[in-house]
Amino acid sequence: MKELRFINKYFKKYKWKLIIGVIITIIARVFSLVLPEYIQISVDAVEKFILNGSVGLDEVKAKLFNYILIIIGSAILSAFFTFLMRQMIINVSRHIEFDLKNEVFRHYEKLTLNFFKQNRTGDLMNRISEDVSQVRMYAGPALMYSIQTITLFVCVIPLMIYTAPKLAMYTLIPLPVLSILIYKISKVIHKRSTEVQQFLSKLSTFTQESFSGISVIKAYGIEPRVQKEVLTLAEEGKTTSMSLAKVNAWFFPLMLLLIGISNLFVIYVGGIQYINGEIATTGVILKFIIYINMLTWPVATVGWVTSIVQRAEASQKRINEFLDVVPEIQNPTIDPSHIHGKIEFRNVSLTYDDTNITALKDLSFTIEAGQTFAIIGKTGSGKSTILDLIGRMYDVTSGQILIDDVPIQKLNLESLRSSIGAVPQDAFLFSDTIGNNIRFGKSDATDKEVEEAARQSVVHENISGFTKKYDTVLGERGITLSGGQKQRVSIARALIKKPKIYLFDDCLSAVDTETEEEILKNLKRASYRSTTVIVSHRISSSKNADKILVLENGSISQQGTHNQLISKDGYYKELYLSQLSEKENS
Repeated sequence: MKELRFINKYFKKYKWKLIIGVIITIIARVFSLVLPEYIQISVDAVEKFILNGSVGLDEVKAKLFNYILIIIGSAILSAFFTFLMRQMIINVSRHIEFDLKNEVFRHYEKLTLNFFKQNRTGDLMNRISEDVSQVRMYAGPALMYSIQTITLFVCVIPLMIYTAPKLAMYTLIPLPVLSILIYKISKVIHKRSTEVQQFLSKLSTFTQESFSGISVIKAYGIEPRVQKEVLTLAEEGKTTSMSLAKVNAWFFPLMLLLIGISNLFVIYVGGIQYINGEIATTGVILKFIIYINMLTWPVATVGWVTSIVQRAEASQKRINEFLDVVPEIQNPTIDPSHIHGKIEFRNVSLTYDDTNITALKDLSFTIEAGQTFAIIGKTGSGKSTILDLIGRMYDVTSGQILIDDVPIQKLNLESLRSSIGAVPQDAFLFSDTIGNNIRFGKSDATDKEVEEAARQSVVHENISGFTKKYDTVLGERGITLSGGQKQRVSIARALIKKPKIYLFDDCLSAVDTETEEEILKNLKRASYRSTTVIVSHRISSSKNADKILVLENGSISQQGTHNQLISKDGYYKELYLSQLSEKENS
């Protein structure tokens, strides 16, 4: 139960609803106790009439009619309060599920890119869905049935002892045996529940990756191989789930057996006591049988509740593993920071923790607010890393980054990132309408603003050709669109935001040179007074920049304007001549 202490704060949050639910549960169980009492009274009345006829038939009928009305009334009231009980306690569990999912998701959002590199999407999804659902079962049904069971035990057992102490003693003998068995089996359930939850994460990861990469699977014709892997996983899942099911399968038969033994004790011992005159009427025996059957479900649920608690603890432990991860990048202040756009790198170096690769080495440069800055270099030279550092996706290993002459670690993280319009190399679009994908940069943007952003990124004509235009719903990751269209929609998303800093990471690689030139002209107008950093492999994307940085193996090999760089030997000039030759030959 140690892991489940985490959700005690939610129990405190909804304590009044839970308290009312507990009170209603007790009331519902108290009304259910009317049944055995009046069954005994009814049987005793009939028995007295049959044995000695001391009571008239009409009087017996009248009494029985009244008793039946009382029994029916108490049953209706018990059912009504049971309904209210479920409304209170089960609804609270849904609120807790809602709160816990939101807490987990908010924590996911705070975690750095390193975390997401080291953990698979399927596992993250499973912990926020399947694991949280298991915890909800503990906060709802398990809690509700536990209260019911305790209430019945507290009420019924004293009544049984008061009515017939010796008979009650024999009847309750199986219960300690049951407790020991539950304890033994629950330990096994906890272990196997953990194994089941771990397998579900593995299955979620595999299916998520398979569905996301379905085009690659089909292109390579490896469906049979993937199918074999699925069958292997399915076999593993069957084995894991069956091992848990076999243990769970012991609960109900054992409980029914022990309850059956209790009933035999009632009939045998009670019968002997009745013959010996220790029990006045057969109504007592019938009353005890009803008591035992009233305890059947609560006792049976002990095993079920134990299983739920063990599953919930295993799930909450998995959730806590991620919630205990402290984000490497912290927001230093709640006060908003006003960003103007000046960027300065001072002897910046970065080594990735997961690969131990040094991406940047002793990098120093300054970008004035409003300047257009281009970064050129071979694949793996550290170009994209610079953009990640500006957005503080990582913190530097050594050196310092300043924004508007303030160390980046001292800036409000939300203010910094909201001042940036980033277009990644791999344009990511959501499974939503094209219009909403563009609005992602500005949620309250009007249709006119959306269309204007699309025109600036030269994708409006393409969108207008679709049947539903801006209301066209995209497939997963924007699969409905071509590579160039996805890049341009992604650019429109950044433009509509009108940020202080634009970060373009080789985002024109999938468009032709004419379209690229038109987009660049529009970007120049749209990003007026904003700082623009362009990462590219194309000279055409960088030639009009105020300053160009050439990277090689994480270090600066050249820097200057386009004219300065093509006038001296080096990588930039080689790339320029190579691309010029390709253009002339095409």
